[in-house]
Amino acid sequence: MIILQALYVISAITVSLLGLNALILSLIYLRHRNDDTPLPGVRATELPSVLVQLPVYNERDVVERLIEAAGRLDYPRDRLTIQVLDDSTDDTSSVVALAVERVRASGISVDYIRRVARTGFKAGALAYGLEQANADLVAVFDADFVPEPDFLRRTIPHFLEDDRLGLVQARWGHLNRDYSIFTRAQALALDLHFVVEQTARHRGGLLMNFAGTAGVWRRSCIEDSGGWHTDTLSEDIDLSYRAQIAGWRCLYLPDVVAPAELTPVMMAFKRQQARWATGTIQCLRKFWFTIIRSNLTIRQKIEASIHLGGYLMHPAMIVLLLTTLPLMLGGWLSQLPLGILSLAMFGPPLACVLAQSRLYPDWLRRMAYFPLLMVIGFGISASNTVAVARGFSPRPQTFHRTPKFHIRDRGGKWASSIYQVPLDATVGFELFLAVYAGATGILAIKLAPSLVPFMALYALGYFCTAGLSLWQARTARRMRLSKRRTWSLSGHKP
Repeated sequence: MIILQALYVISAITVSLLGLNALILSLIYLRHRNDDTPLPGVRATELPSVLVQLPVYNERDVVERLIEAAGRLDYPRDRLTIQVLDDSTDDTSSVVALAVERVRASGISVDYIRRVARTGFKAGALAYGLEQANADLVAVFDADFVPEPDFLRRTIPHFLEDDRLGLVQARWGHLNRDYSIFTRAQALALDLHFVVEQTARHRGGLLMNFAGTAGVWRRSCIEDSGGWHTDTLSEDIDLSYRAQIAGWRCLYLPDVVAPAELTPVMMAFKRQQARWATGTIQCLRKFWFTIIRSNLTIRQKIEASIHLGGYLMHPAMIVLLLTTLPLMLGGWLSQLPLGILSLAMFGPPLACVLAQSRLYPDWLRRMAYFPLLMVIGFGISASNTVAVARGFSPRPQTFHRTPKFHIRDRGGKWASSIYQVPLDATVGFELFLAVYAGATGILAIKLAPSLVPFMALYALGYFCTAGLSLWQARTARRMRLSKRRTWSLSGHKP
């Protein structure tokens, strides 16, 4: 029983520490929220050459929109090259080829590059493309992004003022926030990260990370930092941390927004979160000793460690749940510091309020979806725990893309897309945990009433995550069967 108590306390401290960190970042944000970075005045003749890299893998639904948006970027044509890095294995390539020709016809230089093998996944594609060009600066946009025409005009001038500026990161916007309550909840989480956390880390003198897209790199910074590495699934965190440890500076511009598509499908969302969890933990394994031995300040080292270890909250949540029942039945739970858990509950709501009130006049109405975000946060702890375990494994991991469906409004359809993420064993794990949490909560009504709200959140989170996954999988299956019947009646092959 001592072992269970120790596991419980360690997990409670882990969860509380990460919640406390959200409070600290919120306070840093409040102190620096008005420290805006003015746009330097630069003449058009001074603008450097820019390579816009568009890494693509099986994105036929959104790739045309991406290439056309890149073609609308306002920048001197003699200093702009668009590079489409297409590793696709389906008919995306034919869509790309047509879109590239249309943009070329408008007078923009576009290089269409296909590799023989998808070695190194996204990082490998970016590195391969960089070898084929010689631009001074490199902008990166994922397939589901739609950069505004003035994106380069609002980011590039900052590089001319600071020779040691290696990265400029913009904020992610949302193309389809109002598609469903699920996408609204996702938007809250991303706003929290990009408005509060990124701003606090940058302006508070802490290490920040490249978000993988909607950012511009100085080529010499990439090369001086060792280039793109392919040994983690978070090539963005990997490179940005190496760059900052090497002495390069990063700039975050919260007022420069690049809209992107939120996934409406739970299994796709879980895949995205799992990839981020695995990749971040891989970076923790890779950099932690380097960070500790570096010339960074103590506060930078502490925050970097918490940042890279943030996904450890999910296995800690699972351990808390699984140890609560035996400790409660044995009467040992009252001897443990339960109050420490309350610390974890204040950070995220405060950060979310700060983000929404900064961005939207109707922020109070948008906060109505925060309870759903909390439920989802509990629910994805099962799949993210599995992902964290993969991150600690020395074996290479596969980069599984997050499918997007070109959905911008309520009329958009995802169920008929070929890019469905199949159900996996995590759904069964979620259902088991939902029943376990429900049973624990019922027993806690008499034995430990203060735990009932926590157990209710656990049960609701796992039921919602598993239930939505099952319902959406069933919807997609019915759509496929309907299509096959239509094809059969029309005499066409699927």
